[in-house]
Amino acid sequence: MGKNKGKRALETKKDKKKKNKKKEEHKILKLFIIIILLILIALASRFVYYTYKNGGGLQGVLATALGHDENTKKNLPEFKALLMGISIDIDTKLTDTIIVASYNPNTQKATMMSIPRDTFVGYSEKKATGSDKINAIYSIKNGPEGVLEEVNELTDLDIKYYAVVETDALVKLVDAIGGVTFNVPIDMKYDDPTQNLHIDLKAGEQEIDGAKAEQLLRFRHNNNGTSYPAEYGDNDIGRMRTQREFMSETMRQTLKVENIFKLGQILDIAKESIETNINFNDAKDYLPYLVEFKTENLVSDTLPGQPKMMNDLWFYKCDEKATKELVNKLFYKRDNAEGEDTNTTNTTNTTSKTNTTSAENKTKEQLNIQIVDGTGGTDKYEKAIQALEAAGFKVTKPTTTTSKSKKKTNTTPITSSRTVITNQKYANDEIINEIKTVLGTGDISNNASTTSQSDISITIGTDYQ
Repeated sequence: MGKNKGKRALETKKDKKKKNKKKEEHKILKLFIIIILLILIALASRFVYYTYKNGGGLQGVLATALGHDENTKKNLPEFKALLMGISIDIDTKLTDTIIVASYNPNTQKATMMSIPRDTFVGYSEKKATGSDKINAIYSIKNGPEGVLEEVNELTDLDIKYYAVVETDALVKLVDAIGGVTFNVPIDMKYDDPTQNLHIDLKAGEQEIDGAKAEQLLRFRHNNNGTSYPAEYGDNDIGRMRTQREFMSETMRQTLKVENIFKLGQILDIAKESIETNINFNDAKDYLPYLVEFKTENLVSDTLPGQPKMMNDLWFYKCDEKATKELVNKLFYKRDNAEGEDTNTTNTTNTTSKTNTTSAENKTKEQLNIQIVDGTGGTDKYEKAIQALEAAGFKVTKPTTTTSKSKKKTNTTPITSSRTVITNQKYANDEIINEIKTVLGTGDISNNASTTSQSDISITIGTDYQ
């Protein structure tokens, strides 16, 4: 009996030691957890603090995650790059889309300037051949570097970066973000069996997938020879405008919060399908600020010039003086918040605007405003006209020409779910914003056009009340 009692007592002591040991272990574990939680709270507080210092919201989160502080954005220069869209014509790669693009994270302003594919870059107009068009340079002169050299020569811009996007990449990108809602400006019907290119799109707002995006961006004219109306920009000018507007809308819809989670897929597409000399380490610092970018801060235009026949071939001849003026306005004056020129070396003392295109100094009574019915023929259209006229604006309806050269109101309605206010001649931003206030709605598009007869074009959509 005594032995059993002693054994039980010994076991009890051992149990107590085990329990005490477990208690100590639990205390240590609790202390460790508390320390970890305190560290996490401290880190979270630090992250929240720097997120706030970096602008807050998604921008602040991304900037902080990349190790930015409040000075990082201030030290980022304007980012300029040459964007090229490649198509293949009988085994020859041609740059059908050439756009100079810039983005300034500090002013949150961006610019796109299209270079017409037929722009003359040769030395002799009398001996000009198809190889003297800028869209042929990619195949005959050092690929994208050759095109970049020619564009820098034309614009006197020191662009260092380029990105070449082939058709497959565009199709994949648009499909990756679930398509793009876009208002196709006209009916498009064109077939070219030699390129296996078949375009069949109806006018109006619709969901554009990758395959339709290729059709939209490559369209120049229909099978019957008709093209974009002169007011929009005929043939190549119209196509470039559509390209810029579609890219702008694609950018806007790609930057939606829900597409942030598709960033890996988008980057994979870029890595596989885009030829570029842009180093990701150079570009990644701009990403946090791009998510806050608003497309109404995007201004777009076309290299100034005129079509010209040279050696029995049609070319687009750049206007050197107007180009210097436009480059100064788009890429230098826009980046100064005070509106003063920060770079005079590219302007040779020219004015800040092209005299043929600017409505910058016009009052609202002087502006030529064209209003288009996108409501499908409802009474909202007339109601919008009355509201604008009551606010002191003079508006006109689009016209078409009959066989007797008499003008009549366009009676072919289109339907657009959104009202769009297009600033075509650099009208004052305050006036554009006043138009939006009067209408109570409207997406603002700064898409300049040297061929447009109107200063501002407004499409009244079904969203107008």
